[in-house]
This record gives sequence, C-alpha cells and structure tokens, in this order.
Amino acid sequence: MTEHDIPQGIKDDAASTWPPKELIDSFLGNFDFEFRPGEELEIGDDEEAQAAARRFRDTLGRYCSGVTVVTSMSDGAPVGMTCQSFSSVSLDPPLVTFIPTKTSRAWPLMQRSGHFAVNILAADQVDISNRMASRGADKFADTEWTLSKTGSPLLAGTVGYVDCTVHAVHDAGDHWIVVGRVQDMDFVVDDEGLSPDPLLYFQGKYRTTR
Repeated sequence: MTEHDIPQGIKDDAASTWPPKELIDSFLGNFDFEFRPGEELEIGDDEEAQAAARRFRDTLGRYCSGVTVVTSMSDGAPVGMTCQSFSSVSLDPPLVTFIPTKTSRAWPLMQRSGHFAVNILAADQVDISNRMASRGADKFADTEWTLSKTGSPLLAGTVGYVDCTVHAVHDAGDHWIVVGRVQDMDFVVDDEGLSPDPLLYFQGKYRTTR
C-alpha cells in the first residue's frame, strides 16, 4: 500500500489500520453486509462462554438505542450498513463514533473512502433498516438519496444526518471504534418545530416513541 492510497490528513491510528486495496478487491466478487440489529457473534461451543455472552447481550439489550444507517461510497457505488452503536463524543472538536464489527465487509470500503454519513432513521423506516442490514445485492435500488458535502449518501425521510470524515480508528476487541470528525449536519422539523418520531431498538425489537 502506498501513501497516496490513504486520504490526506488522517491520524496515525486510523492510517495504521487502513485496508489494502487487495483486501477490498477480494470483497467485490461476493459482497454482502453482515452488520444487523441484534447481531450475534460466533462464541464457539463452550457452554460457559455462550452463557456469559447471552447474559452480556441480554443486559445491554435493555439499553434503548436509536437506529442509524452509516453510508459511504466505494468506486462510485453507494455502500451502507445498519448500526445501533452510534454516539456523540466531543463538541470541540465536533466528533462522533460508531462501532462496526471486525467481520463487517462494509466498513473497510468506508474506511478507504475516508468519509461516511450517519443517517438517523425515522419510525417509518424499518424497511430501510432491514434492507441495509441484509445481504441483498443492491440495497439502494428503491431508496431515495442524495450526496452529502463529503460525498456520502444521505437517505431521504430521516430524522437527521451527521456527515463526517474519518478522524481515528481504535482497536476494541472484536470491533473497531471509529471516530468521525463532523463536517456537516442537519435535521428535519415540521412547521411547528417538531422532528419526526425516531426508530428505536430495545430487547431485540424495533420500537417507537408512540
């Protein structure tokens, strides 16, 4: 991998995990997305380990989260994955984070692009969440979207979005902690100043505020 393959301005810890072009090319022949709400990782046959993992998931499943779709572009084509693990990090500088699994095939494509957008889903966007979390060939075929300032897809009908460049990437067990520096953002309100109801996820099921 040569230096020109890595976007300029990237921090050292992000550059050190930058996926080589050969790895990306190996994905393109049989590409799918593996990240989905309630995703379960392979633990093995050890009953004690499986029980501990189940307890971990059941306990953390009691924390209600929003649902987002993280998007980017790869070789001129949109890529995306459904993601619950999104959070704000810092106000100055403006930073956010999401946490893809190391088995995700979407994340290396996003990392090589150097930018991504976090689309905050509305309550009526369950179909989009499921589609982006599935293994279908073209998840954007029936989805309206435009390009953000960084060049990432912004989905129509969302509560809002955060448009980012990759700021840092940290190793975290079987996941990566991806920190994005916010370059642009916006949200939707009606004439009364109210936002659409968000799509939520709790105990392995979609929920809404109503």
